[in-house]
Amino acid sequence: MVPFGTDETICRVVETYSSMLLRLASTRLDTAADAEDAVQETFLKLLTVRPVFRDAEHEKAWLIRTTLHRASDIRRLAERRNVPLEEAAQAAAPERGSDLLAAVRGLPEKYSAVIHLYYYEGYSIKEIAAMLGLPAPTVGTRLARGRERLRQMLKEEV
Repeated sequence: MVPFGTDETICRVVETYSSMLLRLASTRLDTAADAEDAVQETFLKLLTVRPVFRDAEHEKAWLIRTTLHRASDIRRLAERRNVPLEEAAQAAAPERGSDLLAAVRGLPEKYSAVIHLYYYEGYSIKEIAAMLGLPAPTVGTRLARGRERLRQMLKEEV
């Protein structure tokens, strides 16, 4: 592969993965701005760390894991932040599209990540396992448990 830092490589990576990573970050974060920050910081880390990838799948897995980690960091920081009452009222107006997406966001990260990658991005259990560095049976279990939690959450809302 071409070493990172060249204009062609940077453009290829951003064009290839930015929309998928943004959708992934959006499932974990409440605002589009936070999701954009997570993706931007992932690309920044890519440029500063300059990891060496075995192949395109390894590259994609690294980007997905890094985006999920950064989105978790942003979410954790947002939960600790004290905001004025006026801002809290504005934040209460959700930017989420559907009840299902809101329910997926409400799941613990270990479930929402596999559900997003499986249903929204179309990856197989084996592919998700490779990306996240987990055994395939663990991914299958998380997918099943996540579905069950979603089912229960959506029943409670109805």
